[in-house]
Amino acid sequence: MTAGRIGAFFDIDHTVLEVNSGTKWIGYQWKNDRMTVAELLRALWWTVQYRFGLLDYDAMAGRVIATYRGQEVAPLEEEVARWFEAEIAATICVEARERIEEHRGEGHVLALLTSATRFLSAPVGRTLGIEHVLCTEVGERDGRFTGTHLLPACYGPGKVVRAETFAAEHGIDLDASFFYSDSFTDLPMLERVGQPRVVNPDPRLRRLAQQRGWSAVSWRAPRPA
Repeated sequence: MTAGRIGAFFDIDHTVLEVNSGTKWIGYQWKNDRMTVAELLRALWWTVQYRFGLLDYDAMAGRVIATYRGQEVAPLEEEVARWFEAEIAATICVEARERIEEHRGEGHVLALLTSATRFLSAPVGRTLGIEHVLCTEVGERDGRFTGTHLLPACYGPGKVVRAETFAAEHGIDLDASFFYSDSFTDLPMLERVGQPRVVNPDPRLRRLAQQRGWSAVSWRAPRPA
């Protein structure tokens, strides 16, 4: 029996990026007078819940995505791309780039695996030369948002669903594959692969990594000279 290919899956926030892009986007929206105080507080509360693994991600995503129903896709796509280049690209971790190139050199199949939508994850993929982006998929029709997203979102167990589908389509053996993440919410995917890699872990994942003997590493973006 021929062995499957090896995949290398990377979470984005606090893994490939040193920062949380969602928090940065909230700041950008607030700075540009796109949010009310109530919306800001609600978004920050969701961020806290996300960090501690208490968030009903599909419910939150559904509520946010519904507000875009009927809006044109292209303007948001262009705005996020500009914002990424101006504020986020510089936060890509040095070690993330190094590991990605190591996996590329080994002939492994590279993929981003993130709860973010394509609006953030696609620019990250382009910057790093990663073709495959597994993310939360937002409904679009005739160039406008439908206000829905594909269930389940690419979060928690939903990441396993997306990864297993992708692996089946590309002949990847997940038992021999790698997944890099910072978050305890990614435990289902960390347990699904044969090579879990813990990066910049949150407190719960750090404790679990110590219990299981998983090494935990710190990745950082380049510092100004």
